[in-house]
Amino acid sequence: MDNSYIFALARVRHGVVYRRRHPNRRAVTPAANFISDRNTSSRTIPCPVPTLFIALKSVALTLYSLELFLVQFESVVDTVKAAYNKVPELKVQTIYTPKKPDAPYQLNLEPPQGETTEVYVNPYTGAIIGSRISDRTFTTFTLELHEQLLAGETGTQIMGVAALLLFILSLTGIILWPGWRKLISGFKIKWKNAHPKRVNFDIHKVAGIIAAVFLTFTGFTGFYLNFRGFVTPIIYTVTFTPNPPDPVSQPIAGSTALSLTQLLQLADAALPNTVTTAVYLPQTPEAAIYIRKKYSHEEAILGRSGVYLDQYTGKTIQIEDALKKSLGDKVLDSFILLHFGTFGGLPTRILYIFVGLAPLILFVTGCVMWWYRYRAKTVVSRTIDISQSGQN
Repeated sequence: MDNSYIFALARVRHGVVYRRRHPNRRAVTPAANFISDRNTSSRTIPCPVPTLFIALKSVALTLYSLELFLVQFESVVDTVKAAYNKVPELKVQTIYTPKKPDAPYQLNLEPPQGETTEVYVNPYTGAIIGSRISDRTFTTFTLELHEQLLAGETGTQIMGVAALLLFILSLTGIILWPGWRKLISGFKIKWKNAHPKRVNFDIHKVAGIIAAVFLTFTGFTGFYLNFRGFVTPIIYTVTFTPNPPDPVSQPIAGSTALSLTQLLQLADAALPNTVTTAVYLPQTPEAAIYIRKKYSHEEAILGRSGVYLDQYTGKTIQIEDALKKSLGDKVLDSFILLHFGTFGGLPTRILYIFVGLAPLILFVTGCVMWWYRYRAKTVVSRTIDISQSGQN
């Protein structure tokens, strides 16, 4: 196929049809009922716009899956290194491949200490199309607040302990749930002719038992994510799974690392029928290169497979195959799915939005319950005081 005239890779967006004719030239034509002929740019063929969109999207996805028009990793890395050669402390650490036909390559550049720079590269032309300091984004701010309270390693430990307490609180809440005595009525909320105190109690009871199941998983998996070094060996022990050694490369005097293209080819051979989703480049002479892989049936964005290779010889050090993982690795993988709610696709993600709001609901209804009890004790105390005063 002639890459100088990309006929099929077109997109319809906001009433405009984009036709790629050359990697460095794009024709923009108002959306009309047409499709360009392969052999000439002046001839048009009438075609309903919805049919055009579906056909072009199908062809584009097919070509994208075959990576026919993607600039190779090596060229992308060289382009970014050349652009940042005046900032030698920034090293390319991670490369993320495009997840969609209109998505860019993302390269993360990190200094020994400091902020991460994200660089985005057009996968069809190899040109840098943008960059940003990821540590200054709202998403990163929210993530660091969630994981470590913006307090670094100390905050990570605090949040890990808080997650463990959430696990214990949720588990004991399930055990002490009053609805176990009458299971059906335990899931009912009495709205009609009910005192606000009763309605508040029912909301707390129903929301609590539903959320507690998921919060139990969320709490324990959150503890794992913040204390991986402590939890991982325990999981391997209880599942009778050998703890794999840390993959390392063996430096060879006078030799340099293999090219990225060669290493990617070796990874493809080690895990066939997968696509590369990310590459973690070695940052030290002894480090291994890690190439993340994904099977077509997997829902995880980056997949759950990968290959560790010796950066000098290309020898396969360790393979993580999602289809052949040990019990311990399957359990650890499930922790990620359970924590983020991605195990059931979109429905469970939506469910986890409400699960995330459940602690707020429980906090408010719990405070109301406490207030009713406090007010009742105050009334009783005042009654006793008045009674005693009358007797005196």
